[in-house]
Amino acid sequence: MTRSITDLVEEYEFLDKDDRYRLLIELGNELEPMPDALKNDATLVRGCSASVWIYPVEGEGGTLHFLADSNAAITKGIVALVILMVQDRPAKEIAAMDIADALAPFDLKNQLSSNRTQGIPNMIALIRETAGRLAG
Repeated sequence: MTRSITDLVEEYEFLDKDDRYRLLIELGNELEPMPDALKNDATLVRGCSASVWIYPVEGEGGTLHFLADSNAAITKGIVALVILMVQDRPAKEIAAMDIADALAPFDLKNQLSSNRTQGIPNMIALIRETAGRLAG
């Protein structure tokens, strides 16, 4: 994904509800492919209405690169949005980051049904927990 969060927020603000859905689906389609072998019980995010898998890969200098996927298009877009916030950043920075606050401009709770957004705190918790563990 090559989009910046700033550009995405600006684009999102000008879209109506249908176009926002389309943008999320587009984001999901831009996710780096996750090998099926990594989609297992260990990478499954609990509490999501759709299946969501997130797999962290340690990069150079303590950065984290995430592979992620979902079996539902809108959910996959939400996952992509969350991943975009933290992708290839230092684990220490991710662990300290308020990801929910960074997502606030997207107003997902009011844009999407509650069963589509219920897993977001679990995705964020998993990412921050992983980053915290790796940051030591």
